[in-house]
Amino acid sequence: MFMTQLSGLLKRISEKEEFSIEDAGRLLAQALISEGTIYMKGFDEMAAIEMEAINGAETLGRVQSWSPSARLTEADRVLIASRFSDHDGAMELAKTLAAAGIPFAAISSKRDEGGIEELADAFIDMRLTKGLLPDDEGGRTGFPSSITGLFAYFLLKMTIEEIVREYK
Repeated sequence: MFMTQLSGLLKRISEKEEFSIEDAGRLLAQALISEGTIYMKGFDEMAAIEMEAINGAETLGRVQSWSPSARLTEADRVLIASRFSDHDGAMELAKTLAAAGIPFAAISSKRDEGGIEELADAFIDMRLTKGLLPDDEGGRTGFPSSITGLFAYFLLKMTIEEIVREYK
């Protein structure tokens, strides 16, 4: 049952977020085309995206972990990933980037209240706000945020690579 629900969620992300993924891909590809760097920050379990991008089997060129000491230039871009779009740390970083005029994309799940999607230049909604399966106590279980985040990241990565190939 979990597999069925997860497959449906991944399909929805692929279909409903196609244009957002293309927008984010164009935004982040600008850094690679203009000799900038893509900085990444994954909060909590979403650090998996950051680790995959930097240490995975198929990394993008010129990707680094973001830290407060990073010296960003106008050629740089940032990708922020968090479970929910209203994550405190993600919002703080988004506000700092927006104030500095540094374009950034975000991957997270949007909730009712406004969040990072209002500040980001491109936003990919994971569409995951509760567990995928009902549990015995009337709640929900099976909240695969890192899986959906990595799925969205790989779609984004392939889009970036395609854009950079076409540019060359």
